[in-house]
Amino acid sequence: MTNTLQYLVDGLSIGSLYALYALSLALTFSVMRLINFATGELIMITGYVLVVMSGLPLPVLLIVALTVTAVIALIIERLAFRPVRGADPLTLLVTSFAVSYLLQSVATMTFTSIPRSTELMSGLTASIKVGTLVFSRLNLVILGTAVVLLLCVVTVLKQTTLGVQMRAAAEDFGMTRLLGVSANKVIAVAFLGSGLLAGAAGILFVAQTGTVTPTLGVTPLLYAFIASIVGGLGSMLGAVLGGFGLGLIQVLGQVALPDNLSPYRDALVFLVVLGVLILKPDGLIVPRSQTKRV
Repeated sequence: MTNTLQYLVDGLSIGSLYALYALSLALTFSVMRLINFATGELIMITGYVLVVMSGLPLPVLLIVALTVTAVIALIIERLAFRPVRGADPLTLLVTSFAVSYLLQSVATMTFTSIPRSTELMSGLTASIKVGTLVFSRLNLVILGTAVVLLLCVVTVLKQTTLGVQMRAAAEDFGMTRLLGVSANKVIAVAFLGSGLLAGAAGILFVAQTGTVTPTLGVTPLLYAFIASIVGGLGSMLGAVLGGFGLGLIQVLGQVALPDNLSPYRDALVFLVVLGVLILKPDGLIVPRSQTKRV
């Protein structure tokens, strides 16, 4: 029972990061039907802000990192995606790839490909012992922060006018525009929220890894995409469930596999994902807009 609780907390901690990645991706997809591959680069940008501005007091540093990431997300929407908004979905996809590689190239030219280290939240490396259980302080902070952020997103979506407009746009964007809702405003808010979530996830990820590279966001983007697919592409709740599910499966694989098979842990995760998609090709939760199209 003790080991089970320990593994559960570890899995939820990893899964909470994946849930933040996935939700950041799902916000823009639900409104624009756009898989924004530049979401990974927003995480990378957050990392470099933390490195460059490391001399600032921690609260100020975190606010600056979140603000810069959110502003860049808005700039990307305005300069890259708004001009091609009515284009073919393939054009949007290519634009997304182009923005992603552009930001990676700019980071490489500016900071080189050599990893940059940071001691962000280094005081959280110690562990907390509760009876026979030993929890990493950082893992508990990651889990607690992610849960608070997810609750904030739910509150905004359900209790505010902008949130209701975003939910309506996710279900039927055309009808939402006919009712007088500004497309520019809704999409800008979606990108702003995506940027803030990516920034928060980037802060937690960098605190966990301690290093920043131009390709920092590639792995988080991969897990965000997988979690979104498993949860149901276009469903924000599904993205969150998919993220937590991936984290739990990953920890379970690490615990259950013998030592000689531990290098195949990720392969096990993807095998489970494949099995889920075979059983439920549309993901765990089918968005209402997709149900209507079906």
